[in-house]
Amino acid sequence: MRTTTDSRRVLLETRDLTINFGGHVAVNKVSCAFERGTLTSIVGPNGAGKTTYFNLISGQLRATGGSVILAGEDITHLSVPARADKGLRRAFQLTNLFPGLSVLENVRLAVAARHRVGYNFWQRASRRRDITERAMYYLERVRLAHRADVPAAALPHGDQRKLEVGLLLALEPKVFMFDEPTAGMSLDDATVILELIAEIKQQKDKVILLVEHKMDIVRTLSDRIIVLHNGELLEDGEPETVIASTVVQEAYLGAAPAAP
Repeated sequence: MRTTTDSRRVLLETRDLTINFGGHVAVNKVSCAFERGTLTSIVGPNGAGKTTYFNLISGQLRATGGSVILAGEDITHLSVPARADKGLRRAFQLTNLFPGLSVLENVRLAVAARHRVGYNFWQRASRRRDITERAMYYLERVRLAHRADVPAAALPHGDQRKLEVGLLLALEPKVFMFDEPTAGMSLDDATVILELIAEIKQQKDKVILLVEHKMDIVRTLSDRIIVLHNGELLEDGEPETVIASTVVQEAYLGAAPAAP
């Protein structure tokens, strides 16, 4: 089964996206189109090619074949920063923060970058009230306003993950990419992140891609699931249909489904 898409609403596409490592094809001609206002979960067993596919889209890896199209533009050969500048941003499984800066300073830098505020002797971002107010808005959204002055390095793991999502929100991308966003988090912290992801989806003009192993999260949040297996697109469709698929259960769970 393959999901049909409305070409007028497609924001991101991969066309025959492929990468070889020596003689091993890690991702093999994967073609998918992602519409605005949708959340797609990318699942599959260990070694299926999920993270590699993610890395090809975000630019951490360069494709050996195929292309990545964002808003009608071929970005296959652009660097990670160039793709980010076009509106494609990623939150990593491991936090990616400025540990020596405060929580507020981390987000303030992201807001300043988004609005292209210059850093010079006469006009520092810390002196811009509008930048600071916007940064505090995002800290409130991730429930970290009360920790604004704490160094990022001093935050517990769950709060660091929330701060990274705050940075991502502050950059206001077109495409949000989340790699196991709740990994290692408490239930309360994970709930905050999942609520934020649900809020982003409600904007209706963003694409959200999610790599996640927790099938309850996948089932709850996803509009669509794509399943990778041995680097190939095995299944693509609505959550209930994909999860119930015999082929998917055999590949993902390693066993045939139970009899009805």
